Amino acid sequence: MRSLKKLFQINFLTNYQEVTMQIKRVILAKRPNGEPTLENFNFESFNCPKLQIGEIFVKVLWLSLDPYMRGRMDNVQSYAPPVQIGEPMEGECVAEIIDTKNENFVVGELVVGKFGWVTHAISNGFGLRKLKRTNIPEQTALGVLGMPGHTAWTGLNKIANAQKEETIIISAAAGAVGSLVGQLAKKKGLKVLGIAGNDEKCSYVKNELGFDSCINHNKVKDSTEFRNLIKSFCPNGVDIYFENVAGQTLEAVIPNMNDFGRIAVCGMISWYSGRGIDEAMPLPKVWRSILVKRLKVNGFIIFDHKATYPEFIEEVSPLIQKQEIIYKEDIRLGLENAPLAFLDLLNGRNFGKMLVKVSS
Repeated sequence: MRSLKKLFQINFLTNYQEVTMQIKRVILAKRPNGEPTLENFNFESFNCPKLQIGEIFVKVLWLSLDPYMRGRMDNVQSYAPPVQIGEPMEGECVAEIIDTKNENFVVGELVVGKFGWVTHAISNGFGLRKLKRTNIPEQTALGVLGMPGHTAWTGLNKIANAQKEETIIISAAAGAVGSLVGQLAKKKGLKVLGIAGNDEKCSYVKNELGFDSCINHNKVKDSTEFRNLIKSFCPNGVDIYFENVAGQTLEAVIPNMNDFGRIAVCGMISWYSGRGIDEAMPLPKVWRSILVKRLKVNGFIIFDHKATYPEFIEEVSPLIQKQEIIYKEDIRLGLENAPLAFLDLLNGRNFGKMLVKVSS
């Protein structure tokens, strides 16, 4: 891997067309076989092409790292095409316009868009969302007020149809999605049990976010102990399971589901790289539980719910402004640190929404 220090040296001028500016990016070097490693990524730089009529030139300020990106690394059929070898990794960003030949955009405006793992980008403006400068930090547009927040709100309200006095279990409860699901559920009057990966996260979930309780899944010996522990916290059963993890957590939750319970399947990060699949609960056993308990299992992809984004913002943005919703961010500095940060995310070594501060 090339010297990152040398690669990321750059002199910025106010007008990029006055100099030959280089764009830096992280590309997919090869597809992973199981767990991704740093060898799956490479760094490239290239001269910025001349801006054409109708285009804008942006400087990326923030890059969002999310579990779904792992699926994009595999050459398999999914709800979105994979990243091609030699192409930049996909990712949503907050960026600032530093030059424009598009009458709909002006220099200095902030935009949110899928620019990918890059330092700069050229765009025709299609699909970009303008971001107003407010007292709310700009990077929240990638977290609690962005795709993860919208995912949490949609899963709870539109998929699980959560109701007052029901019981919900949330896996990855300290993460960007799970932490908001739990707080919104408490505001709706639900009993909330979180599942997290260490005592620090469980303490945060219970004492700061206000969950009723939290289980450290790394402290349970096996699925039987896990199942019994959930039963002790939820003696009247579980009405909703917000699924982010799968694996042993799913196996422990399903036997505790009430008849006609709902499972909102948002993710399955423990299986993304093939870990634990061979030891997973046999499908016939899962299928039988779904049948006899008459469970509603609903997978959902947030990109299918764009129409509800304004409704989500209308409800959650005031709660952020009034500091009635707590959120945590895990911020890494520099695009060169994005690959390692992403690997940390996949292995649960983050605490809060994973972000890369690309530039100021």
